[in-house]
Amino acid sequence: MEVQTAQDRIDHLIREINRHNYQYYMLDNPTISDYDFDQLLQELIDLEAAHPELKRPDSPTQRVGGEVTKRFESAAHLYPMQSLGNTYSQEDLGEFDRRVRELLAEPPAYVCELKYDGVAISLIYENGLLVRAVTRGDGTRGDVVTANVRTIPTVPLQLQGDYPPLIEVRGEIIMPFSSFEQLNAEREEIGEAPFANPRNAASGSLKLQDSSEVAKRGLDFKLYFALGEQLPENNHFDRLLKLHEWGFRKPDVMEKVADLQGVYDFLHNWDEKRKTLPYPIDGVVIKVNDFEQQRQVGATAKSPRWAIAYKFKADRVSTKLLSVDFQVGRTGIITPVANLSPVSLAGTVVKRATLNNADFMAEMDIREGDSLFVEKGGEIIPKIVAVDYEKRLPDARPVPFITHCSVCGTELQQAEGEAGIFCPNSDHCAPQIKGRLEHFIARKAMNIDSLGEGKIDMLYANGLVKNIADLYSLTYEQLFGLEKVIEDEEGKTKTLSFREKTVQNILSGIEASKQVPFERVLFALGIRFVGEVTAKKLARHFKTMDAVANAPIEELTTVEDVGERVAQSITAYFNDTDNLEILMRLREAGLQFELSQSQSQPASDALAGKSIVVSGVFTVPRDTIKELVERHGGKNVSSISKNTSFVLAGEKMGPEKRKKAEALGIPIISEEEFKAMIGEN
Repeated sequence: MEVQTAQDRIDHLIREINRHNYQYYMLDNPTISDYDFDQLLQELIDLEAAHPELKRPDSPTQRVGGEVTKRFESAAHLYPMQSLGNTYSQEDLGEFDRRVRELLAEPPAYVCELKYDGVAISLIYENGLLVRAVTRGDGTRGDVVTANVRTIPTVPLQLQGDYPPLIEVRGEIIMPFSSFEQLNAEREEIGEAPFANPRNAASGSLKLQDSSEVAKRGLDFKLYFALGEQLPENNHFDRLLKLHEWGFRKPDVMEKVADLQGVYDFLHNWDEKRKTLPYPIDGVVIKVNDFEQQRQVGATAKSPRWAIAYKFKADRVSTKLLSVDFQVGRTGIITPVANLSPVSLAGTVVKRATLNNADFMAEMDIREGDSLFVEKGGEIIPKIVAVDYEKRLPDARPVPFITHCSVCGTELQQAEGEAGIFCPNSDHCAPQIKGRLEHFIARKAMNIDSLGEGKIDMLYANGLVKNIADLYSLTYEQLFGLEKVIEDEEGKTKTLSFREKTVQNILSGIEASKQVPFERVLFALGIRFVGEVTAKKLARHFKTMDAVANAPIEELTTVEDVGERVAQSITAYFNDTDNLEILMRLREAGLQFELSQSQSQPASDALAGKSIVVSGVFTVPRDTIKELVERHGGKNVSSISKNTSFVLAGEKMGPEKRKKAEALGIPIISEEEFKAMIGEN
């Protein structure tokens, strides 16, 4: 390659890598997959090796990471936090093993560990006490997030045993899949965009200003290294076991192997088994075990030569972008969604994938007729990760983000302090109105299961409902005979018709909803940022709708889970005259606007301090069982862990949950045993 051509390519690569580093480290919003980033970095390394005279002092190859955010106090690391070299091939592992052996007199043993997909953290302990937690930052300095890290149960606050006076412990802050799913469900409930993957969610959680909010995120700490003067043990494997004696949870998976074949066996085993893990990983880390051998092998300015990360390739396909829809959510937020040529990916057929927001589309430079790479590796849902530039048409034009609502035509606005663009026409924009109606009738809200999205659409189209209070004014005469022709996914049409039984079921369901408890009525209103759990805590604190409506912001923020933003949203809702009119009509219809006597007082403390997983089918609705758990002092949790007190199992309990409970030795009790426990037999 000619010098000028190489110079131009190096300049381009540096700009691209710095841009992606900024997106990843500063904005917590990566726009490229790990594999593609590593390919760009490797190309730059190769070019600089071929043309050392062109190496720039500001090249990303001379740095460990990105810039440090200014939102938190920064601190210097006691020891630089280097990054690991990455590989995606076993051939590269063989080359790594060859280089290591050439530098040693004796063959090395290796330690294989899982490569957690989270946020690297450094924990400093002085005299056994956690005094500082620092993110990786640029490898030299990082952000001090001690208050947030203290909330993570798997991070010891005080060591035990014969610990040294000063030690730095390194590991990864991760978000388990169960916590991730719960967090995204809560964000969607309150009208916020879900996180794309657990890594982004963990990173965003560590940067929250309120540590009490961090405590609710279900973060976990995974240990992988320790540094300090005169630490015990002369090898990595035994030192991690020693850290377990001092109070850390030892790695779930850690294996010492004698040679490269042992490394290959470990990789083959976990390439498939990783899909069963309850938390995200993206590869395996291989380390020389003996510390003296590590010293002999040495390190570069960027990475240790005695360790390497083998990354699993995420399932990825390229498929054609057919069109982009701009969906309007119930809070007005506009979400662009890519319609894709159907393609099989990790066992499912993918037809659509979110494009997140306007910034994502611009950053990705998505153009009409492009083919897009879609991945489903550590992601919970399919994710667009890159454009397949080889298939781009020469005259392809960028896909523009709409300036006016795709439904009502109202000019869109930028959400203050957020990345979202929204339609402000909340009272007259059909998707927002129907979204609020669908939220109101949902199972966890008013539970009017005789209605659904299709029937709500019919009622709205016929002008019978324009807000949630209109549901309670519906009559048999209005409903009987309504019809709508609908088309299924295969293009076949059928007629949805309201006949006598359908109408009776709808009216009966609406009438039955008048007995839904106050806390679910409060949730059903759809107040922004007020999810199911927050509504329950507000209801139990204030007891009545009037008390919530009249509470000043200062009093609202005394309720657990209610911060300044949530309190302001609640106040704004109850200050709106249209909302007050709807509430008056709901009150007149007979909905529950205060806690019943039985809800106001706990039934007992028989389950106090117990975390309980409910699974299966019972003689009463599952929500009733969960309510009994809470009324008797227990806590409902969604996933099984070693901290689960017991599993309450009905018929058809999930086989995977049963298997996990048995593996962890968690008791499984029946509905009859549970009722005896709380004295309701």
